[in-house]
Formats: sequence, structure tokens, C-alpha cells
Amino acid sequence: MSIQSDRWIREQAIRHRMIEPFSEKQVAAGAISYGLSSYGYDLRVSDEFKIFTNVNSAIIDPKAFDERSFVSVQAPSVIIPPNSFALARSVEYFRIPRDVLTICVGKSTYARCGIIVNVTPFEPEWEGFVTLEISNTTPLPAKIYANEGLCQILFFHGDQPCETSYADRNGKYQKQQGIVLPRL
Repeated sequence: MSIQSDRWIREQAIRHRMIEPFSEKQVAAGAISYGLSSYGYDLRVSDEFKIFTNVNSAIIDPKAFDERSFVSVQAPSVIIPPNSFALARSVEYFRIPRDVLTICVGKSTYARCGIIVNVTPFEPEWEGFVTLEISNTTPLPAKIYANEGLCQILFFHGDQPCETSYADRNGKYQKQQGIVLPRL
């Protein structure tokens, strides 16, 4: 398995609609950068957010998720409270080939502000909008900008296709639309 270059990512994105919409170059003027980079792709966060709150004293339970745990916001930017957490989704829709696995890492601009982005790997043949997990680790409110870069996706190409893909096992987050909450 090897990490793939911008040339390979561009080819896959165009030929197989792996990333839509696809920015063939890094867009940075007046924004937190997004688009194709040397060995990855910086995805954008949409303007849809779910910010966790304790106003209803709900318990976070992955087996019985209570939607009173958050407030939904649609805006050009959002404030995540101190030591808090939000869910969002990507602007881009991804279609991962059978011989590819991705890993997501945060962008340094946000990391230097105490914002940690966690996204689980995109498995072979997974597709959908990405549900993004954003943590504000600071004691201060943190601002996140919609339609700008949030994290970088690294693409790993296998020597051969996997035996069982995410699609083969009917993964529960396949073809997700919007922000998808925990499922059993």
C-alpha cells in the first residue's frame, strides 16, 4: 500500500467521480485552503452543524443517541463553545475505489487554534458525504468557517483490491447524506 500523489488523485477524481465537486488546485485566497494538494485533498466543511449542548441534560449513548444532545445550526460560520464538540458534513461527496483506503488529518491552521478534527477512514467502496467530528479543546469559544478547508484526506492505494469492501458488507454509513448520527 502506498500514499498517492496529486496526479493520481486528480485522475481518479475525474475518471471515477471520486470527489465531487473537485477542486483541481489548492484554493487559498482569503480562505482556509481547500482542494488538491501534493499528496492529499483538503475537504471543505459545509454550512450544516450540530453543536453539542448540555441544556437538556441528555446522556451521550452511541446505542441510544438522544437528539436533544445538540442544537442544529446552518450558517456561514459557527462558534463551538469551550471544551465542546460539533458534528458537520463535508461539501464534497466521495466515492472510494475498491483498492483505496483514506485517512483524514486536521489542517494546521485549525490545529494551532486547539481545534481537533476526527474522521474515521473512508473504507474501500464507501461513498457519501463525510460526517466530520470537530472538538474545541480550548477554554475559549472557537470559530469554524463553512465552505472552507477543515481537514486533509490522504489516499492509500493497495497492491490489489480488498476481499470484502464496505459496500459488500452493506456498511451502515453507506451513501450517507447530511450529518449522520451514530447507528447500530
